[in-house]
Amino acid sequence: MPETLPPAVDLFDVERLQLTEGDEPRLSPADEAARDRVWEKAVQANPGLFDGPVVACAGLEHTGPGVLSLSWVGVTYRHYALRRVPGATALPSLFVNVLQPTDDGRVLVARMSSSTAAPGRWQLPGGSVEPPQAGEGLVESDLAAQAARELFEELGLDAGAEVLRLWAATRGENGSVGLTYLAPALPEPAVRAAFAAAAADERGHGREPELDDIVLVGSPRELKYLSGPHADYLEPLVRRFTDQLER
Repeated sequence: MPETLPPAVDLFDVERLQLTEGDEPRLSPADEAARDRVWEKAVQANPGLFDGPVVACAGLEHTGPGVLSLSWVGVTYRHYALRRVPGATALPSLFVNVLQPTDDGRVLVARMSSSTAAPGRWQLPGGSVEPPQAGEGLVESDLAAQAARELFEELGLDAGAEVLRLWAATRGENGSVGLTYLAPALPEPAVRAAFAAAAADERGHGREPELDDIVLVGSPRELKYLSGPHADYLEPLVRRFTDQLER
């Protein structure tokens, strides 16, 4: 069973993930039209929005000790505009993230830059899950590879998918489901140097880095000193990691 944590965040231990493809819910013509209107208005406000392919979560169930069964559906970002349509239901989003510790027992948390959809939010490095190629299924190794890619693109840390361990799952705001991978511990100077180089490379190409700051925290209590919003899963995951270190 998941551990229920405030504010309405479920935290699951997970050692094995069972993935099955589900069907996207059928929309009424009225809900479909309302979704498109909301999406088009959002694009007018932020032309950087892209209606690309993404994976949503159609179901999540703890089926045994350490076993998590997840049903997934391929949609596009437009689907989540349904959250702003009265009476309509959007499938929860599915994302991967990485808990990157340092060799002194602290955890890296990162702040989203002002150009992102969540400016100033503190979270773990990660991103939405992308669907597999047409005709292929989604497997756990795909998710680990995506988590490794996010870690490299956002922090410049080149950890291969084979060294990342599926460590936890969370279900929080809007029912959004996150799969958290644990990376091997690294020295603080190596982490900071990699992040600085990755950010400089992005700016050198005329792009704003997705993350504009990183901080290392040694306990969930330290999170309260980070000004700005926090991802709802952040405190429970940091607490779980530090609790395990103390055992």
